[in-house]
Amino acid sequence: MLIAAAVCPHPPVLFPEVAQGAAPGLDALRTACDLAVAGLGAAGADRLYVVGRGPEERRHGSGAGGDLRDFGVDVRVGPEPGVLDLAATTGRWLAGRSGLVPDGYLEVPSDTVPGRALELGAELAGEGERVVLLVMGDGSARRAEHSPGYVDERAIPYDDAVAEALAKADTSHLAGLDPATARDLMVAGRPAWQVLAGAAGDRAPTGDLLAYEAPYGVGYFVAAWAL
Repeated sequence: MLIAAAVCPHPPVLFPEVAQGAAPGLDALRTACDLAVAGLGAAGADRLYVVGRGPEERRHGSGAGGDLRDFGVDVRVGPEPGVLDLAATTGRWLAGRSGLVPDGYLEVPSDTVPGRALELGAELAGEGERVVLLVMGDGSARRAEHSPGYVDERAIPYDDAVAEALAKADTSHLAGLDPATARDLMVAGRPAWQVLAGAAGDRAPTGDLLAYEAPYGVGYFVAAWAL
């Protein structure tokens, strides 16, 4: 049963080694992530799973790790680097900052349909009596002229609605996010957020939005849920 969750973003610049001189500009975001993840450690869980986008649907065990070679730095996370994609690698790194070692990882591709994401979430929640999730996902990358994608006027309202849903722990809104719209707006977090909604099921979590920023034209959210 799911008892708590943390939602964090996964931009490579969250790692100081990638951000380098710009690293202090994300200190507040890192602090919010640390606070959310520390809450998972305090929840008394018997299972911690990291959920994030990957090239295909796949599960990994606790030994899986990742690296940042694609971003030009020699940073390795976990005992088996090269296994995890960026989202799960960032999740493992954040967990380690709070002294936590995830029990496993679920990677979900961008084309995961909502029904499948919800199903996967329910399966994760059923794998222990006290399960917590670290859910990795970015918002739209089409918010502003300096965003990675061309500006789309729907992007900021979309992210605003996701931020409100995370603040209110509105699983219905997350479950109802449309894959086509998310793809158009370059939203990386949609399938992982829907896994979270599936893990919560019919229960009513309480939510706390710890951060909502877009320093590089991409929506970044940090939230903590309790059930």
